[in-house]
Amino acid sequence: MKCRYRYICNPFSFKHSITMRKIGLLSDTHCFIDERVLDFFKDCDEIWHAGDIGNEETADKLEKYKPFRAVHGNIDDHNLRIRYKQFEIFTCEEMKILMTHIGGYPGHYEKGVTYLLEKEKPNVFICGHSHILRVINDKKYNVLCINPGAAGNSGFHAIKTVVRFEIESSRIQNLEVLEMKRNK
Repeated sequence: MKCRYRYICNPFSFKHSITMRKIGLLSDTHCFIDERVLDFFKDCDEIWHAGDIGNEETADKLEKYKPFRAVHGNIDDHNLRIRYKQFEIFTCEEMKILMTHIGGYPGHYEKGVTYLLEKEKPNVFICGHSHILRVINDKKYNVLCINPGAAGNSGFHAIKTVVRFEIESSRIQNLEVLEMKRNK
């Protein structure tokens, strides 16, 4: 199967930072990791998973590959719910990140998400669940919302997607999307 990636953005800046993190972001693997995803993430410093991992074997595979951070999703069993929280709030470089599985998108956030956006004031909000790739700047909450779509074979999506980007200081840059035809 052929796959391709799209170059989404490359903001120009004179600002230089000593540190930078390259992040691989995926969601909705549903027990399946395509080897092309691992290849796409090979130069990433960390992998973040926005839920519906599917099973412990999938989580273990990703944890062994790169430093791994995740939230549990609605299909994840009790073992994954013990390992991973419903919400993760953390800092990467100078960016505050809020990650959950079922989160919605600007103007259509799930219960509890609006409260956390107001209380925590993250720079980036990450969620999964919809199987729809979205990168939206929410001007109301001054937050970049990223849903990487679905990386697994289960669901209604025809194209599997994952995202990678760089965080340098307080900026996200070089956001790229890998698109792969879904195996049926």
